[in-house]
Amino acid sequence: MLQQTQVQTVIPYFNAFIKKYPTLGKLSSTSEDEILAIWSGLGFYRRARNIFAAKEIIKTDYQNKFPKKLEQIISLPGIGKSTAGALMSLAFLEPQPILDGNVKRVISRLIKKDIATLKEKELWGLSEKLVNHEDCFSYTQGIMDLGATVCTQANPLCQTCPLNKDCKSAFSVKPQIKNKTAKAKMTIAMDLSLVLTNHSFLLAKNEESSIWHHLWIPFDDAIIAVHTSKLQLLKQERIRHELTHRSLNLLINIYISPKEFKIKTNQKYEWIKKDRIQAYGTPQPITKLMSQL
Repeated sequence: MLQQTQVQTVIPYFNAFIKKYPTLGKLSSTSEDEILAIWSGLGFYRRARNIFAAKEIIKTDYQNKFPKKLEQIISLPGIGKSTAGALMSLAFLEPQPILDGNVKRVISRLIKKDIATLKEKELWGLSEKLVNHEDCFSYTQGIMDLGATVCTQANPLCQTCPLNKDCKSAFSVKPQIKNKTAKAKMTIAMDLSLVLTNHSFLLAKNEESSIWHHLWIPFDDAIIAVHTSKLQLLKQERIRHELTHRSLNLLINIYISPKEFKIKTNQKYEWIKKDRIQAYGTPQPITKLMSQL
């Protein structure tokens, strides 16, 4: 959850996830839709799909027990060498190097080298030398926290840093001035039709490998167009939704139908009861819109 997402944003999602799935056993029988539903609103949904894929492999290949070998952990979807190293050090107390963004920054400042000039292989070698084999748990947790809270990118707290006597960059890191010239995001326009009855919403599962992959969303306007003579248009909603690298311009026609009806389509779709909508993974702007209807 912390990949590309800040701690304060993650905390309520993490707490809800762990409450619902406190053990691997509880997680093992859940569906991808259920995982996407509890993830809804957090974004970067590939992470949730990776959780589903990983737990399926663990169930099939490892008798529902989390693997304990580095190579086995790295092979799981969504887990790279650094995350696997952290798991080995923190969960199984087996010393392994890690190399996330914060650790890279700490290492480069310790030796006073521009991080841009250091090759990945060199950074891994340096990280491996730093591992504390006597107390890998404290070291691994400590270097991650140090980079996140003390040796920060913009204004490092050298005065309180426990490594300031050994760090070649201590008290000499220049404050970084953020470049205010932001790159223009790609804008994606989407014309959708949200159809509802008094008790349900009509949603389709997005199977395309694109934005909102595997989430439940309203149908494209073109598919609903053949049914509009039987529907009442309630209103149109224009929504601007910002993602990390893209902006979405959503035009959503909201229709009400006196009853549920069938759609001629190859897409998987359902009339989802309003009191069960939280059990389905839906994008944040769609979730918010449906909560108002």
